Amino acid sequence: MKAVILSIGQELVAGQTVDTNSAYLSRLLASRGIETLEHRTVGDDRELIAGAIADSIKLVPLVIVTGGLGPTEDDLTRFALGDVMEADLVCDELALEQIKGIFVRLDRRMTESNRVQAMIPRGARALPNRLGTAPGIHARVGGADIYIMPGVPSEMKEMFAICVEPHLPSGEGVLVHRILHTFGAGESDIGARIADLMSRDSNPLVGTTVAEGMVSIRVIAKSATMDGAEAIWRDVSSEIRRRLGPLVVGQDDETMSSVVGRLLRQRGETLASAESCTGGMMGQMVTAVPGSSEYYLGGIVSYSNDAKMRMLNVPADVLAQHGAVSEEVARLMACNCREALGSTWALSITGIAGPGGGTEQKPVGLVYAALAGPDGTSVERFVMPGERDIVRLRSALGALNALRLRLIGA
Repeated sequence: MKAVILSIGQELVAGQTVDTNSAYLSRLLASRGIETLEHRTVGDDRELIAGAIADSIKLVPLVIVTGGLGPTEDDLTRFALGDVMEADLVCDELALEQIKGIFVRLDRRMTESNRVQAMIPRGARALPNRLGTAPGIHARVGGADIYIMPGVPSEMKEMFAICVEPHLPSGEGVLVHRILHTFGAGESDIGARIADLMSRDSNPLVGTTVAEGMVSIRVIAKSATMDGAEAIWRDVSSEIRRRLGPLVVGQDDETMSSVVGRLLRQRGETLASAESCTGGMMGQMVTAVPGSSEYYLGGIVSYSNDAKMRMLNVPADVLAQHGAVSEEVARLMACNCREALGSTWALSITGIAGPGGGTEQKPVGLVYAALAGPDGTSVERFVMPGERDIVRLRSALGALNALRLRLIGA
């Protein structure tokens, strides 16, 4: 069983919005043994959308489309489906009543433009939307099932679970998609260590990708049953962890911050942060994790030298002698932050994110990260490659990783 996923929207093609629907749908289809052959993104063009649908139903028996079901002039997916089916659009009265009911509950007036959302090609059926005003559409054309859902992720997920997934056939076997996240080594280094596991005709299929400053190892395991696929995943995961050791941060939805938070919570310990070049990015990462108030006490963003002196008691003569970007200043920032906030651990970051401000002795990308804790204070020196945003991101991850390694005793 194979499928194609189409994402509709000019904002996706233009890069203004990131398509998360396709990845979500691919994972769910894989759990049913349905292999996704292609993700295709199409702008708001009726002819192009119709062409993409027509091409897809020649290729696979299952086509899933998201987006283009709104009430405005650029929402053209229903019209494109009608073109493929060679069918006029007709009003689905039940769908129209459901749309009216939503506006009544919201105490808002329904505009005439919303009526178009109840229009579907003759011969198709509407899929109810419990969260929004855009009903989905199901049609069968040339032996292929076409499911069209809203592009809003929350509405798509709800509709898929209720209206689509129960009607999908199961493919032969089960595909399990899993990910291991690593930090501290480049993609080429990681690839070299697991090269023999990355044969393109093997089961599981193993590959690497770089995103958000981390190298991730993607694993696709196939078996006749879910238990069998999970067993294959566990075996290869154990082998990868054995080879990479503490370079492996976590898996699947785990992040550097969530792993650090879990370790702190398990130990009943707390964290504070002092940041300069990252401007609070590390604190934002930590607090993005639900429940972080249990272990994160707060942060100090001391961007200027004056702020470092006033808020973190870094002496003026230390700044004058060594400069703000130095081991000495990073150490004082961490130690004084820990004392000021009364935390078990404190992390500090000071560096030159660029694009300007570097010198021969202190180049752009130079960062010092310090970790102060019950067993003393350590400082790491990094020279981060990349543009400003990458330097800041890797600096925050590097500091948190230093704490992770200390907490696991690596």
